[in-house]
Amino acid sequence: MKEVFICDAIRTPIGRYGGSLASVRTDDLAAIPMKNILERNPGIDPSHIDDVIYGCANQAGEDNRNVARMALLLAGLPHTVPGVTVNRLCGSGMEAVGAASRAIKAGEAHLIIAGGVESMSRAPFVMGKATEAFARQTEIYDTTIGWRFVNKRMQQLYGVDSMIETAENLAQEYKISREDQDFFAYRSQLKTKEAKEKGWLDAEIIPVPIPVPKSDPMIFSADEFPRLTPLEKLATLKVITRPEGTITAANASGVNDGAAALIVASAEAVKAFNLKPLARIIAMQSAGVPPRIMGIGPVTATEKLLTLTGLSLKDFDIIELNEAFAAQSLACTRLLKIADDDPRINPQGGAIAIGHPLGMSGARLVTTAVHQLQRNQLGKALCTMCIGVGQGIALAIERV
Repeated sequence: MKEVFICDAIRTPIGRYGGSLASVRTDDLAAIPMKNILERNPGIDPSHIDDVIYGCANQAGEDNRNVARMALLLAGLPHTVPGVTVNRLCGSGMEAVGAASRAIKAGEAHLIIAGGVESMSRAPFVMGKATEAFARQTEIYDTTIGWRFVNKRMQQLYGVDSMIETAENLAQEYKISREDQDFFAYRSQLKTKEAKEKGWLDAEIIPVPIPVPKSDPMIFSADEFPRLTPLEKLATLKVITRPEGTITAANASGVNDGAAALIVASAEAVKAFNLKPLARIIAMQSAGVPPRIMGIGPVTATEKLLTLTGLSLKDFDIIELNEAFAAQSLACTRLLKIADDDPRINPQGGAIAIGHPLGMSGARLVTTAVHQLQRNQLGKALCTMCIGVGQGIALAIERV
């Protein structure tokens, strides 16, 4: 099978819910890193791009009708370039990278732009159609996150626990204390603060001009979600659901906006378009787990990946584990027999500090890992994340 390389990887800064990116349409947001990554790599003839694969979890608003195709046209790519949107919920952006890799390994493509986008600020309310004539009741759902239009049989079979409830289930089942969760979250914020201050994120973030009425555009150039709070303050925050619960706003990821794009190429495309390989994609695997403890998905997906590749966790210099919740992350690391404070885990902080724009996050993890491998001259990175409705995904890369 053909070797597959990541030749560039960039992302927008991640915005808060209702923050700096809230005024940007989702399809326009998706187009920004796509357009920028081609400007950074002028050797590419856009007409030779075999496909654009973008992850997106929502797809209920401006991201409807195949946002990958909409975005590539808005980014100025030729209309001859196809585009497809993939949805593995939180893992959609990573799924896009893996799908691109598989197409190239199989010899069916040579050059693909992969990535992901999510504007949770602009997620619409949706309303179902009437089920009978002259109906006087209707239901309206907020599509920002979570269940809607629930199938009653699904509820009977597996339950429809909210994301926060699934984290509480893990905290209870694996006896993960509030104190440990808060400390994990605090360390994530500290690591992101250090990464920002030392300029480690500069290589992966591109500035985004935000239109301002009757004024010059505002340049949005840094993640706006990080919020370092004293550890003792975290202990005073109220829990979100159960009175005896442990999940708070501080030890959970955010509701965010952002987009990312990566150039995925074969060796032939690298030579033809004068590209510089940064990392080789080794393999990707996904796995299913019980929906009520969906956060444990990275464990099963990682185990499948290790079995497939013959690698062990000791082979990885970086482990980018998406921090949906501190409880979920700690459940995974402990089951994988990794220390809570293993320095390989999210060296620049994770989603608790940086944010979690659902369809973009998987591509963000890979982007972050690629740049860390290059900057620190390290070998291999594992990127893994949990997925709503009970799944996990894991992808391995190595520096070139």
